[in-house]
Amino acid sequence: MKAIKFPSAITVLLLIAAVVALLTYIIPAGKYDRLTYNKELDTFSQEKETKTVVLAATQETLDQFNIKIPIEKFKDGDIWKPIGIPNTYHTLKSQPQGITAFIQSPIKGIMEAIDVILFVLIIGGFIGIMNFSGAFEAGISSLAKTLHGREYILIIVITFLIAIGGTTFGLAEETIAFYPILIPVFLAAKYDAMVALASIYIGSCIGTLASTVNPFCTIIASDAAGINWTTGLTTRLIVFFLGLIICLVYIIRYGQKVKLDPSKSIIFEQKQAIESQFPLTNLDSALTLTAKYKFILIVFMMCFVVMIYGVSQLDWWFLEMTTVFLIGAILIGIIARIKETTFVDTFIKGANDLLGVAFIIGIARGVTVLMEDGLISDSLLFYASSLTDGMNKGVFINVMLYIYSGLSFFIPSSSGMAVLTMPIMAPLADGVGIGRDMVVNAYQFGMGIFAFINPTGLILASLAIVKIGFDKWLRFVMPLVGILLIFIMIVLTISVYI
Repeated sequence: MKAIKFPSAITVLLLIAAVVALLTYIIPAGKYDRLTYNKELDTFSQEKETKTVVLAATQETLDQFNIKIPIEKFKDGDIWKPIGIPNTYHTLKSQPQGITAFIQSPIKGIMEAIDVILFVLIIGGFIGIMNFSGAFEAGISSLAKTLHGREYILIIVITFLIAIGGTTFGLAEETIAFYPILIPVFLAAKYDAMVALASIYIGSCIGTLASTVNPFCTIIASDAAGINWTTGLTTRLIVFFLGLIICLVYIIRYGQKVKLDPSKSIIFEQKQAIESQFPLTNLDSALTLTAKYKFILIVFMMCFVVMIYGVSQLDWWFLEMTTVFLIGAILIGIIARIKETTFVDTFIKGANDLLGVAFIIGIARGVTVLMEDGLISDSLLFYASSLTDGMNKGVFINVMLYIYSGLSFFIPSSSGMAVLTMPIMAPLADGVGIGRDMVVNAYQFGMGIFAFINPTGLILASLAIVKIGFDKWLRFVMPLVGILLIFIMIVLTISVYI
């Protein structure tokens, strides 16, 4: 059994894609009608089976479909994706995805995710230039010496800051940029790479799980449910702070155990291989933090500040974020006086280091393409919504939690999940006598808790950066997932009865 190795991330995703392709032969095809707002014409378009019906963009149009969303939310641009219309599910002719569709799905996924893939590749080049400059090595050395004996502060600060980003503006895909930067910092602090991954990925997960003002999750879901986004905020704040404490205690306990005895590391047999991928595991030979290196580090950090500000305040997305890091790489190259030919070669090599990650992102998107082309996503939503008929409120809200966890495997996009499912799921709360905000919370908590292990989400791409197997991650994180799941179920159950 020891000779049997867990398959690579790409193989895992291809196996999942094959299973999804088979499901398109089993699960009946079907679809809900969609309602899309056209800002230029100020009209709604109802996608109805094989035809499109143009409707006036008025509150009366929304009311006739029992969609409790103020018309202003569409006209102000708060809801920009097609909305699923309740009670319009209809079966369609089956569209099974055969061998050809399965083979093409990774290519289609890469084409759909090209913006994310380019972001990852440019980040790789940016990190390559930063490493070549020597400033990164000097900065990590200085930080490690400053934190000597208090390295746990590093875990607290990184996890807390990323969790804040997650809860406020949905910091998730952007964290891909942090792994090559922060892993050497944690290694210099005598932790293993799993602690670095946990601080970044779990920080993002617990933040997005308990999103408070996240426009891509909380606000769009609340709008689609027909309620104010502040409704249910208290519950989300409680889950955020208590959940973050649980995660910090869990990571710090593991980290301290590894510091005292490196052989306790789950990835101990990979220690040398992982350390060889990242600079600065030997602080004795580290460079001195000169004025030039400090200036480079300021430019380096400002790239992230500008990115975060742009995403949270200026509606930036991957085009703008990618541009920031491309410009940042050029500026660092100029300051470090890197020759043009050396700059190009180093940048390309850095991008090549993350090429595998880029492919994983594309292949994961290909799984979603198979479900959409096979017309089974809406069928799964329809059958899931039917499960809640006649339930009491305590059972109902916990079933919703698990439904959203399951659906997030097939629809990993939080905004896509919100606009598709919330107009259909939120009214179910009326029938059991609870607020619609509880469904919004169940949606967030369900997607968030499954994101810790969701292979169609970001975890496989994150693990690929360090080349840690999915099985090792599951071994590390599953006890935490169990603790958080019980905690969230208790909070949801108490919430519907008070």
